[in-house]
Amino acid sequence: MRGTVYFLGLLLLLSSTSSAQTPAEFFSRGLQKSKANDYQGALKEFSQVITMSPENPQAYYNRGLCKAFLKDYPGAIQDYERSLQIKADYYDAILARGDARYKQEDYKSAIQDFNKAIELDATDPRAYLNRGLIRSKLEYYQLAIQDLSNTLELDPENSQAFFARGMCRNKLGDYESALKDLTRVAELSPGKSQIYSARAYTHTKLGRFKEAIEDYGRTIERNAEDVDAYCQRGFCRFQTYDYKGAMTDFDKALSLDPENISALYGRGIVKMRSGAPRESMADLNQAISKENFLEEKPTFTGPISKAVLDNLLNGVADSDRVPELSKERAEAYYIRGLDRAKLGEDRQAILDFSQAIELNPSFSDAYFNRALARSAANDQAGAMQDCTNTLRFNPRKTEAYYVRGLIRISQGDAENGCADLSKATEMGYKMAGTARKQYCK
Repeated sequence: MRGTVYFLGLLLLLSSTSSAQTPAEFFSRGLQKSKANDYQGALKEFSQVITMSPENPQAYYNRGLCKAFLKDYPGAIQDYERSLQIKADYYDAILARGDARYKQEDYKSAIQDFNKAIELDATDPRAYLNRGLIRSKLEYYQLAIQDLSNTLELDPENSQAFFARGMCRNKLGDYESALKDLTRVAELSPGKSQIYSARAYTHTKLGRFKEAIEDYGRTIERNAEDVDAYCQRGFCRFQTYDYKGAMTDFDKALSLDPENISALYGRGIVKMRSGAPRESMADLNQAISKENFLEEKPTFTGPISKAVLDNLLNGVADSDRVPELSKERAEAYYIRGLDRAKLGEDRQAILDFSQAIELNPSFSDAYFNRALARSAANDQAGAMQDCTNTLRFNPRKTEAYYVRGLIRISQGDAENGCADLSKATEMGYKMAGTARKQYCK
């Protein structure tokens, strides 16, 4: 969400005839601590206000913001909902709940909140921006572009909206428009490396390899360990017959990631063009002999390959208890799904877990084991969503943080993946601690 969510500064006009502290005083201290980024301290102050004045919607809202800053999104949502029970048209609470749901990847509910926020105030760019970001994630690119354009009409210098709209336009093949958006982002936020990678990609789609090389260079200036930037610049240099420069880039990429298929392939074709066929075959044979993730969706851009991921997740599957059979018999489908998963029948297992979930939509173990089966079937996006749903219904499921963390790292999202592994480690899951030491700096 663009901009800082400002804490409500409206103090309650409460009178007190004694020397005891009033709700207004606790509220004021909560605001001060919030502004000082002491969210734990602020949370305690707002909790005291709620104890003394349980029908105060502003106290619930501000405590929810504290929880959100502390990444306790389920707790934040509970507070926002309580504030909305007291004050149904509380705009800031609706917007904040949408943001928390977005962070929880509960996109459908988040969109509903942003729809409501837009109904209440169509002049606030934040609701359009967040709805646009969600629609982009869901691949509704035209609808996302509409929302992001509305954002920019209301906030003409919103770099996040320009970047997201540029990426949507890239997806739709509207490269000239995407280039304009990404160039504007570079003007507004010149320090971010991903902007230049995105614009470089757009240049390559337009056949402008010189400009792409320059932008990949800007990416590398800002992030000297970006393996993909070296690989992509190497391919662009190859297109411009700069074989020496291309070789340098592929060598650098392989020094950072010795098993990078793109770099091996790129170096192989450079050697072939340079008249070294035997050396070329050595690289190409390595690229061919490794599992070909380049044609799979999703691509494994992080340090964990599909094979490594499968191995790491192998010890997780048998950890769940056997549930009692209910009238709906969801558990029967669940157990059969476990059996099929053990036999390697991942797609059949997914069908059984899905049937169990249909009969019992809050069946957290079914979501979790479907996540494992989906990961084995290489549906990593579906697996991550299932882990998120597991945690919605069972926040103490440490294995779900572990699995989601590993998958995120395998997909190149090290920041969020390592956060998940840290959470699982804090909750006492030993395998997460081992993985965090290996894959998180």
